[in-house]
Amino acid sequence: MATLLYRLGRFAFRRRHFTALFWVALLALAGVGAAGAPVAGNSSFSIPGTEAQKAFDVLEERFPGASADGATARVVFKAPAGEKMTDAGNKAIVRDTVEELSDGSEVARVTDPYQGGGVSRDGTVAYASVSYQVSGMELEESSRDSLEDAAEGARDAGLTVEIGGDALQAVPETGATEIIGIGVAAVVLVITFGSLVAAGLPLLTALIGVGIGVAGITALASTLELGSTTSILATMIGLAVGIDYALFIVSRYRAELAEGREREDAAGRAVGTAGSAVVFAGLTVVIALVGLSVVNIPMLTKMGIAAAVTVAIAVLIALTMVPALLGYAGRRVRAAGEKGKRRGREAREDEEKGNGTAKEKARRPNMGTRWARFVVRRPVAVLLLGVVGLGAAAIPASSLELGLPDDGSQPTSTTQRRAYDLLSEGFGPGFNGPLVVVVDAKNSDDPDAVFRQTGDDIKALDDVVSVSPAAPNKAGDTATITVVPDSKPSSVATEDLVHDIRDAGTGVKADTGADVLVTGATAMNIDVSQKLNDALVPYLTLVVGLAFLLLIVVFRSILVPLKAALGFLLSVMAALGAVVAVFQWGWLSGLMGVEETGPVMSMMPIFMVGVVFGLAMDYEVFLVTRMREAYVHGEKPDEAVVTGFRHGARVVSAAAVIMMAVFAGFIGSSESMVKMIGFGLAIAVFFDAFVVRMAIVPAVLALLGKKAWWLPKWLDRALPNVDVEGEGLRAEGDADAGEKGGSPDDRDLARV
Repeated sequence: MATLLYRLGRFAFRRRHFTALFWVALLALAGVGAAGAPVAGNSSFSIPGTEAQKAFDVLEERFPGASADGATARVVFKAPAGEKMTDAGNKAIVRDTVEELSDGSEVARVTDPYQGGGVSRDGTVAYASVSYQVSGMELEESSRDSLEDAAEGARDAGLTVEIGGDALQAVPETGATEIIGIGVAAVVLVITFGSLVAAGLPLLTALIGVGIGVAGITALASTLELGSTTSILATMIGLAVGIDYALFIVSRYRAELAEGREREDAAGRAVGTAGSAVVFAGLTVVIALVGLSVVNIPMLTKMGIAAAVTVAIAVLIALTMVPALLGYAGRRVRAAGEKGKRRGREAREDEEKGNGTAKEKARRPNMGTRWARFVVRRPVAVLLLGVVGLGAAAIPASSLELGLPDDGSQPTSTTQRRAYDLLSEGFGPGFNGPLVVVVDAKNSDDPDAVFRQTGDDIKALDDVVSVSPAAPNKAGDTATITVVPDSKPSSVATEDLVHDIRDAGTGVKADTGADVLVTGATAMNIDVSQKLNDALVPYLTLVVGLAFLLLIVVFRSILVPLKAALGFLLSVMAALGAVVAVFQWGWLSGLMGVEETGPVMSMMPIFMVGVVFGLAMDYEVFLVTRMREAYVHGEKPDEAVVTGFRHGARVVSAAAVIMMAVFAGFIGSSESMVKMIGFGLAIAVFFDAFVVRMAIVPAVLALLGKKAWWLPKWLDRALPNVDVEGEGLRAEGDADAGEKGGSPDDRDLARV
């Protein structure tokens, strides 16, 4: 592989005009497609195989025209102090508002609070429910404007009016912190390379890759039903890996220049060596993201595949666009260590003048070398400190509670959150998460008796505030019953109630043959959490297993991939602990902009396992391949560890800081899910890069010695030789030096 990528790198360097034009044209094509694409519709949130989804499907079949998947809004009214919503003047205002709401072209129906039981017992709060014929993402802007205008008219008349529901669903905003994250990445690159040109290359190529990926997602969003969160996720991961991959290739290019190689040859060798690591690191990320499909939640599958495609584009751009831009940059990208060489010349001049201090300073090893030597001397202490520290950070994860965000997790500045609070104040916390019980009595002899029995059984359960009368369909064989819990939607008590209703339904089915199914947003959230919990172990086994096999091929070792997987588990558990501490316990919640603590998003554990594993293997591959390269070339195990850190520690540290900055930039998002993902990934990268890879990995390798690189002979013969270390490039260089006749362009084109 190293030889193939070497030729590709040289070809891209030499044919830089063609390469750059190709990627720019692809970006333009994707941009045109995105600009001309229809507005994305609703990203269908279905969870096949769950009771909530089955009940939803029954509703679609038995209640045609009910717009079960249509957008909804609750317009909540509160009377001024000392007044009630039942006062004649306030009644008139509400009825005028209901009439105005009913005139909308996309409105299916509007319920009058005074006819549908929508007034609180103390008379201070009332609400009108608005149902639309289309989903929240498909609503025309004019319908949203009409909704807000009607509410504003009631406000002008003296009432407090807020709007909840998904009709006002907006595309999440990431805020200015995303730009700050990119700015931090730029500063780190300038410090790392000491050159604006060299620092600009990774940023430029990453932005091109993300631009192509996000524009492609936007162009296909309507066709594939991709939600807005999909493009945010692709941006987050694409920026992080795109900058990192380009950073490693540019760093290796500068190192090759320092060896005295010509620029074209240096570009080829950089792609052949660091590019090989990029390919395998990218493969682990792609495996982790595509593996999310095993959960069988279409939305999560689409998010994973879209992000994986963006990562694949980042890999291809790093292998081709980066060497092409290096060709354009020419001498403006300098060899690594030129400043050090100048300091060395100055030191020799000072030595001649009798200044020994300058000489010692010039010969001082870099920080990576000093740290590696420290770890090699004290591997047991470093290992214990790292493991105990991560274990302590992981303790909060034992209290993990899962759920999905609702209007109660919105910032208090939003009308959705204020509507949620008003409904909780007037009708109780459970009113924001009603349960819809679907009674399918098609196979029953007396459906009406089944409906009554089901309602009576539910009324006898704990944590129930109210049970509505059964509402049958036209055929009379299926009915819905609305149950209002006493506890808020995300509480454990509400989850227990859902299970209790389902247990009661099992008894009804045994007696009458009727199916009793529980659905609604709250039940859907509970089923999603359970489905994700059930899928976590199979997903972890699949992803870690495939990546383990891949790393065996890369490192030609059993223990190194095993150590990599175990280190990942430590970092992801510590990161989950940090997420629980901030978003569930409320530690530093003000600093993170978390206005409402509660359960951790149910997708978070499995999502973090996938993404963090892929990113963790990036650093493992980049750092340890340098060690293996030194070991293969004859260095002792301890020396190889030090060599790997001497060449790779600074670059890996810079890459980790960049990735943390990019992820942390999304903490400013208005979407709670995006905010949580940004924080979780940023802290996970910190734990994995600076504790696991920089401390635990060298400590374990120092303790294992030669055993770290042991591989059974039969397996060594069976595995393909991918040559990540670039051993074959020596022969390639000799062969190229001796070739005669034919243009270099033609030779490289034929080889590629």
